[in-house]
Amino acid sequence: MTSIPPPESLRCINADSREPAGYRAALGDTRAALLHTDPPYCLLTRRRKGGDLRDTRAHKKIDQNPIVRFETVRDYRAFSEAWLSRATAHLTPDAPLIIWTNLLGKEPILTAARGLGYPHLRGEYVWGKRTTDKNANEQTLRVYEVALVIARTPAPPLAPGDLPTVWAVVGGYDDEGEAKRWGGHPHHKPFSVLEPLVRTYSRPGDTVLDPFAGSGSMPSAALRLGRRPACLEIEPEWAERVTHRLRETAREEAQRASAR
Repeated sequence: MTSIPPPESLRCINADSREPAGYRAALGDTRAALLHTDPPYCLLTRRRKGGDLRDTRAHKKIDQNPIVRFETVRDYRAFSEAWLSRATAHLTPDAPLIIWTNLLGKEPILTAARGLGYPHLRGEYVWGKRTTDKNANEQTLRVYEVALVIARTPAPPLAPGDLPTVWAVVGGYDDEGEAKRWGGHPHHKPFSVLEPLVRTYSRPGDTVLDPFAGSGSMPSAALRLGRRPACLEIEPEWAERVTHRLRETAREEAQRASAR
């Protein structure tokens, strides 16, 4: 049975993922067995025809912090190369990369990964976001998000008795109430969506690295599944919230373990 870390030992480091200091603080000499992260998507700056910035739309989630925008796809590619080069230096040789992205971000991330020795896109994991629209036995999925599963080597072939690899899941943004509980971050991912990825690409006791912790969805999922989370977050307020979330999660997991 994997031991649950003492809550006081858990901390989200307030740091820029493009700088080395945060990784040293989060990992020390440890190397992570999985990179699982949700970096800023490749959202481009909106400008008017004359070049002026468009006014942000009030009360729209996409315009609220912490949303990051880039002038060009080339700028996003440079950003991806900067943080990935730092992060992959702290992984075990066989650690896969699971990186959530949007349509524009796919090519820059894959290009950056190939340049660092990760040439194989093993697949794209799709989260179909459930809506409240229903018609008899049919349900509308309004939008979806994708996680790229990237590795140094191709996926090994499955034996006839192996369980299949999960490549798609359906779930609402906050079916479990965790987003509301921990601050309503725009990039929250529910545990039910993250669980298959963590189970498939890591093992209990492994360290899972997330350089863009956001609300803490991914490090929290790793912790709940017996992995050791290591995470960075550039926004001080969110880093503090993630630290609190991880410590509360550790306490709750300890209580569940003692009740078994």
